[in-house]
Amino acid sequence: MSKTVGVLAVQGDVREHLVALRESGAEAVPVRRPEELERVDGLVLPGGESTTMIRLLRTFDLLAPLRERIADGLPAYGSCAGMILLAEQVLDGQPDQETVGGLDVTVRRNAFGRQVDSFETDLELTGVAGGPVHAVFIRAPWVEASGPEVEVLATVPSGPAAGRVVAVRQGHLLATSFHPEVTGDHRVHAAFVDSLAG
Repeated sequence: MSKTVGVLAVQGDVREHLVALRESGAEAVPVRRPEELERVDGLVLPGGESTTMIRLLRTFDLLAPLRERIADGLPAYGSCAGMILLAEQVLDGQPDQETVGGLDVTVRRNAFGRQVDSFETDLELTGVAGGPVHAVFIRAPWVEASGPEVEVLATVPSGPAAGRVVAVRQGHLLATSFHPEVTGDHRVHAAFVDSLAG
């Protein structure tokens, strides 16, 4: 029986995530209201602009229910701004920057620079079979620090950001700095969907 995976549909690459999840065997649905959040087995928090997303979550009365579901063990995958939303702490954010939380990491917003500094690279990603994953970084964060329960899944292999952490997992939470939904390679989404079966 397929799992129902929501995509937080307040901003970002919602359509692309829905497609990737459906192609990975999930029933994928947009989530804009608390009652939709209650019906999902897992949730994707897409890229976008993290401070705008928090404001929209508050507007749609989703912030408190989302925090509660994540704290209660809802499996979630955050991509780019979604990683920022899941982080417990944010560097280079707004002075009053809020997050959903749950992931014991400190992330740095726009760590790789402005949009013009966006880049692509191939990454070895623990837990994803089939060779390197082509990663697209767009005004992406990186993980500056992580707690003892956080597993590092990938780091930047070379260049000025070599060694920077760009994919992590902690229990039911998965996060990447990059946007796998834009590449057509749905192995990250498939790994998340597969993790819901257990």
